[in-house]
Amino acid sequence: MNVTRAGRPSRPARFMLAAFAALSAPVAITAPASATKVAAEIAGRSVDNFYATHGGRPIWFGSTLSDSSAAIALVELMRSAEVDGLSVDDYPIAALDQALRDVDHGNYSSIERADRLFSEALVRFARDQRRDSTGEMIWVDRNLRPSQSSPAALLEAFVSADSQRDFITEIRWMNPIYAGLRKALVGGKHSSEEESLLRVNLERARVLPVPRGRYVIVNASAARLTMFDGVRVVDSMKVVVGKPKQATPMMAALIRYTSLNPYWNVPPDLAAERIAPHVLKEGLSFLDKKGYQVLSSWGEDAKVVDPATIDWKAVADGREEIRVRQLPGPDNAMGQMKFMFPNSQGVYLHDTPQKELLAEASRMFSGGCVRLEDAPRLARWLYGRSLEPAGAAPEQHVDLKDTIPVFITYLTAIPENGKVAFYPDVYGRDEQVLAKLGGTSALAGRH
Repeated sequence: MNVTRAGRPSRPARFMLAAFAALSAPVAITAPASATKVAAEIAGRSVDNFYATHGGRPIWFGSTLSDSSAAIALVELMRSAEVDGLSVDDYPIAALDQALRDVDHGNYSSIERADRLFSEALVRFARDQRRDSTGEMIWVDRNLRPSQSSPAALLEAFVSADSQRDFITEIRWMNPIYAGLRKALVGGKHSSEEESLLRVNLERARVLPVPRGRYVIVNASAARLTMFDGVRVVDSMKVVVGKPKQATPMMAALIRYTSLNPYWNVPPDLAAERIAPHVLKEGLSFLDKKGYQVLSSWGEDAKVVDPATIDWKAVADGREEIRVRQLPGPDNAMGQMKFMFPNSQGVYLHDTPQKELLAEASRMFSGGCVRLEDAPRLARWLYGRSLEPAGAAPEQHVDLKDTIPVFITYLTAIPENGKVAFYPDVYGRDEQVLAKLGGTSALAGRH
């Protein structure tokens, strides 16, 4: 893009950016006019409160008026709002342009008005970007849902940024994955299929956490877990996720504790698929060899029952469901530990004895849970120390002092090293999201 000496994109560059936005825009997802008006009024009052606590000092334009690059960057960001699924008409771009002209002409009396106008625009735009538009994520812990920073918190972050311009251009109120995908879309150097994938994944990235503190992202499509501290990638490892018929769900939850020497409570379908046929073929000794027990129920007061009383043929055929659990040991499917964020889907992160599966290029083998390449390494990062069980007792709980968010997502396009890496849609979810967003079926047959 051509840029003038003052940092403002040249007129041709502005027209090119606006033209691309208009040609490639998805169906805009906008609020009713009345709701938009109310939100604007609330934002305005909140911005007034922010300035009142800061003595009315300008935050966009310094006393010399020499640097308006952050303000210019915000205008250009809003000019391409269609990329975000928003309507450019919802933002006061003409008024912002006029304010910039007034400031450029040395109209010192306009600084206060212009400064507040830009602050209100930033608050509104940031608020509109944070939403759950696909409905794919299961919010186990509701406080992890996308929520807008208070105007005061957003403006404080802007003021304290090492570079106000970079704060805007890097969209630091969103996750960096969102910012990277958006940049790729605005760049416009992708095929129609790739552009559709970028749009689908941009919507998924909306709900990823604002990069503050520690959090974990599991990308099921890439079968990879990444640990973050703010924007910094601390560590990453391979994982095994659910097979297509038992897909790992998208969910956001808080890791609350770790269970050492865990039991594996076998889901009924897996008991029918993996255990009953072996019992029919090898006899009840198979259960002893692998450390399996049959329990009377799924309740906490369940008792161990004699496996000879079970109709294993009925279990294998799916006519009878039973509860089977595996005792801790070298063959236990949970390995040494499992990281718990209690949820009704029965999904968690856990160790695995089947390390050979992690060497596969496509790691879709589990019943929905996430098997870790190196569970002890994750534990050391979570707790700041190694976790060792106190003896052989099963299910030893070790609480986390501070819970850590985990976001299990499904990104089939993700920014990597300045480019975009595309991953297979193994669960067949992309086309459904694109249809929901009003796009075409350019992805048909991709997975």
